Amino acid sequence: MNTNLENLYEQYGRYIYHLCLKLTRNKEEAEDLMQDVWVKVIRYSGKITGVENLKAWMTTICMNTFRDRYRKDVRRSQHVMKQPDTLDVPLLDLVPCKDMTPVEQLEQNDVQSLVQQKIEQLDGIYRKTIEYFYVHQYSLIEIADLMKVSIGTVKSRLFRARKYLKELMMEDGAVQEYVTA
Repeated sequence: MNTNLENLYEQYGRYIYHLCLKLTRNKEEAEDLMQDVWVKVIRYSGKITGVENLKAWMTTICMNTFRDRYRKDVRRSQHVMKQPDTLDVPLLDLVPCKDMTPVEQLEQNDVQSLVQQKIEQLDGIYRKTIEYFYVHQYSLIEIADLMKVSIGTVKSRLFRARKYLKELMMEDGAVQEYVTA
């Protein structure tokens, strides 16, 4: 069994390393990820005989391991800020708050108001399509039935409406402040 794992490493080691490097874009993290992948390969080495495509099997292990590490890092970063060791902050201050701050609420209200103003400037067909899709959250099929057009037409109108809305918003200096800030 040990020689099978050595052969497996000889055959797919470079491929897995390059995949890890492509996923992490960092040499050290790629090496860590590769170690985790090979630990799992060794752990599940008893199941290798039932695997038809070893490269696909190992790619799946690599991708799943990367996703698990990413999710774990995201969860950890949501609860603990990176801070100097000398900083004395209560632990509760490090837990993120789900509620928006007053400044964030004001910004959100401003952006909503600006978007609503720009939507009102769109032609009637595009405005209705945007409202049906985003405000009323109708499906494309429902919008097609309401407007008595094909689904393709609804998709085209929605695409054009978003394009025109973006153009209108980028012409407005107030909107550009929010986008570039």
